[in-house]
Amino acid sequence: MAGAENWEATIVSKRKKWGLISLGVIVVLIAGGLLGASLYFYNMTVASGKKDFVASGATLKKSDPMYSQKKWYQDVKKQRWTEKAAGANLKLVADYIPAVKATKKTVVLVHGFGSNKEAMGGYVAMFHQLGYNTLIPDTRGQGQSQGKVISYGYYESKDYLKWVNQVIAKQGKQSQVVLFGVSMGGATTMMTSGLKTPSQLKAYIEDCGYTDAQAEITYQAKQMYNVPYWPLVPLTSTVARVKAGFHFKDANAVAAVKKNHKPMLFIHGGADTFVPTRMVYQVYRADSGPKQLLIVPGAKHAAALSHSPALYERKVKAFLAEYVK
Repeated sequence: MAGAENWEATIVSKRKKWGLISLGVIVVLIAGGLLGASLYFYNMTVASGKKDFVASGATLKKSDPMYSQKKWYQDVKKQRWTEKAAGANLKLVADYIPAVKATKKTVVLVHGFGSNKEAMGGYVAMFHQLGYNTLIPDTRGQGQSQGKVISYGYYESKDYLKWVNQVIAKQGKQSQVVLFGVSMGGATTMMTSGLKTPSQLKAYIEDCGYTDAQAEITYQAKQMYNVPYWPLVPLTSTVARVKAGFHFKDANAVAAVKKNHKPMLFIHGGADTFVPTRMVYQVYRADSGPKQLLIVPGAKHAAALSHSPALYERKVKAFLAEYVK
């Protein structure tokens, strides 16, 4: 009997051992799968490079409602400016177009995620017609600027503050600067407003920016991949912290505009499903400075200008006339 009992105990012990080994293998496989998925998602969301789900705007088509403005921007004579990225040894490049009539008023324009300065032609033409100098950088890691990371405004906001300071250094203390951004550029504009800014930076205009990177990435994970927040978004944020130095929650426009005391115009398309329209109400309510809001009915993401150019231009012109003399 004792031998049989020992034999049974041995069998049970081996089953437990193999059960634990099997469980360990499953855990390793699951962890490896999640790590692989988070690395893939990191490459889609943070690593620089072409994003298939975003139109860069580099190819100019005659069907584009902003074709004539973008063609003008493509052909107009430009100066090339350069800047060193904030806290990094990266060369940033920009186009500068002086106004027809000499002025100290300059708009610095911030393009969106996966895009470049060439996509900003419609906006550049509008500000040029309003009599402003325009500075159009390629954001770090995009276009012709160096970098391997897109940080959703966290690092970029500090870069654009350096561009603003370069404008002031070149044009003098009488400079009046406006920061304008679209999509991620809009969020970057808002995040810049939360920094310590020079008095010459007079106002901000943000078009279809998100509340914070974590909220936008969570929304896109669900929309594009039908993936819930947990566990992929937190894991990818951790990968971003290790590889790029920031968490998604660090790129927070809501927290930034709470610190802002300068005028800001918030613009959003009423039919925006990429950065949902509801987000603009959150940042608008949070902003602590003088503020105005324009919702363009029927406009999709980053299409408010092309959808309703007269309304858009009229609102921007009136806002700037009030705060930039």
